Order: sequence, then structure tokens, then C-alpha cells
Amino acid sequence: MTPPTKKIITVFGATGHQGGSIVSTFLNDPVLKNEWAVRAVTRDATKASALELAKKGVEVVSADLNDKSSLLKAMTGSHTVFGVTNYWEKCDMELEIHQGKDLADAAKESGIEHYIWSCLWNVTKLSGGKLAHVYHFDSKAQVAEYVAELGIPASYFMPGFYMSNLPGQMLKQSSEDNTYTLGLPIAPTAPIPLYDTRDTGLYVKAIVSNRNELLGKRLLGATAYMTGQEIVDGFKNVFPEVGATATYFEVPEAAYRSEMKSSGVPDFIAEEMYQNMRLMEEFGYYGGEALDGTYKLVDGHLTTWEEHAKGAKAWADLK
Repeated sequence: MTPPTKKIITVFGATGHQGGSIVSTFLNDPVLKNEWAVRAVTRDATKASALELAKKGVEVVSADLNDKSSLLKAMTGSHTVFGVTNYWEKCDMELEIHQGKDLADAAKESGIEHYIWSCLWNVTKLSGGKLAHVYHFDSKAQVAEYVAELGIPASYFMPGFYMSNLPGQMLKQSSEDNTYTLGLPIAPTAPIPLYDTRDTGLYVKAIVSNRNELLGKRLLGATAYMTGQEIVDGFKNVFPEVGATATYFEVPEAAYRSEMKSSGVPDFIAEEMYQNMRLMEEFGYYGGEALDGTYKLVDGHLTTWEEHAKGAKAWADLK
């Protein structure tokens, strides 16, 4: 008897954090691996990470987000496509919108049955124009609106605040007294939806498994809301010896901007990052939406902050 043909899920950014997790989940999940074939899309199919995927039985194809014809070719024959762009590669909002719309056009033209777009909130609209410079949110949100206008059968994955931003970068050791401090320009009580990129496959599994329920809707990608103080407390629990004196510090705006400037961050990016922080305290990263819908649909264990901290490379020597 001929085995049934597997549906193809095409994953853009397959060698990146979000895409890589999706590929891994669909290759290893006991149910998904029997129903789905994975097509991994990357700019360079000859690089080591792409070749590793090929060894695992993944169909690896090359495509360039700046070449629409290559996007259409990569999607042809797919049932489901996961699309993602990287604003931080060029820090160019208009470029990201252009790339996102080309992905959407290709999804429309290829006739796929489910498009999953990795996007974020439109902060300018959410804040009534008060926070109008969070470009990497607004660009993806504008593309999401375009996807809806095209009438593509789509769902929207909305990743939270990357846990990986914290170890050694935001929560770091002072060069003066060796104490650990998490310094952000928001109150210690502001809620932050923490997201581990390694969980992306679980979120996308939930979207695929609940396709009909989530068509035209979004799934929030976060383990939990935690405040800055709770993040520090979690660090203390994992590393009690060095974390005993760890603190949260609400950085004044002027000091935050000065630190960005001294680090060589361009003014427009410093403003974007500052407004991104203010978003969480003033309007909510997800506009105040609870994570109940996520917990209802995700099947599997989402990585906690303490688990992430325990495995963070930046803190490997603290064990």
C-alpha cells in the first residue's frame, strides 16, 4: 500500500531562531512528523546549518526576500507557509514592509491553504500616536493588514519579549561592584510577556492543529507575563549565591538615552527601543490581552524564565 502523501509546511527563516524551532518540532513531534513534510527556506542552501537540515531529511530551498519570484517558487506546492522577516538586519521599516508584502503576494499566488505570519501590534494605533516610532512592530502589523486585505487564509503568530535579551545584556553584572542589575526605563511592576524562541514550534503546532479556529486570528507567543522585579527574583532563585544582591533599577529616561548614545546606537533606534519599553508599561505589549487563549491551545511545556536562565550561555559559569 502506498503511504499517504504528506502535506508540506514551508518555513522561511528556517535556520533562524523562530524557523529553526518550527522545523525541529515538525521533524520530531510523534504526530506531526507522520503528517507533514518540512521545506526549509534560507538564503544560502549551502551553509552548514542548511546542510544539517538536509541531512535530517528536510527539503532545503534557497530564496531571497528581495526576489519575489524566488518566494513564489519556494511556496509552490505547500499546504502551509510560515513567513517571517527580520527588521533588525537593516533597521529599515519600508524594506521590511516591502518584503512582507512580497511574501503575502507569493502566498496568495501560490494558492496555499494556510499562511502563518509572524507579526506584532501596530503600536502607533494602539497608543493613539503617542508611541509612533516602534518601527519593528508597526511594519509587521501593516503587513498583517495587507494579508487580511488579500483574503489569504491566514493566522498571526505574535512573539513576545525575547528571554534571550536578558542574560548578560539587560540583566548584567556591574563592572564596579560585581552585583547584578536589571535596568530598564519602566517601573518594576510593568508586565513583560516572556518568550523563548525555542518554543516557537509549539506555538505553530497549536496554530496548525487549530487552523479553523485560528483563521483570521492571532496567537500570542509568551510563557507568562512577568515584571522586572519578578525576573530579578527568578534570577536569584536560579543563582542564589551570585544573585543574592541582584536588584531591579528603573533607569531614568535621560540616563537610558545617554547609555544608548555612548554605546553607539543611532538616535532613531534608541528612540525606537525606548518607546518599545514604554509600550509595556503604558499600553501593554499585547495591548493588555491575557494569555489564556495561548494556554488553551498550546500542547506542550513552555519554557519558564528560570529554565531559560539556568541554560543561558551567558551565565554558564554561574552554575
